[in-house]
Amino acid sequence: MIYPITHDQTLLQKPARKATIADTQLAANLVDTLSAHQDHCIGIAANMIGFPVAIIAVSLGPINLAMLNPRLIKKVRPYQTEEGCLSLTGIRPTTRYKEIQVTYLDTSGQPNQLTLTGLAAQAVQHELDHLKGILI
Repeated sequence: MIYPITHDQTLLQKPARKATIADTQLAANLVDTLSAHQDHCIGIAANMIGFPVAIIAVSLGPINLAMLNPRLIKKVRPYQTEEGCLSLTGIRPTTRYKEIQVTYLDTSGQPNQLTLTGLAAQAVQHELDHLKGILI
């Protein structure tokens, strides 16, 4: 199911609760919503569609991956950049890291770890901020 993007900053600033295996349908809906916006978006967090739950979806080349309870465990080489957001208007400056490692659960509850660089790393960092209620 494709959900509308929320622009309610009060909701967007609310930290997400931990996801459970019962939230797998929400993860699927998040991937569907990302796919619907894929021409101008590479990542989305569940609170961006109105659900303050610790789930993000990111586009990693040919696949859109849902991550439950993602956690940044390593970050290397900070840099300054500018980002936009589906939930906010305009472009804003921010600090990101060129390489990150993130742990997460997949939709079957299995733990995973990824090392990401470049735009994929930047997108995951942006969505992790959303889960903490941080807006750029």
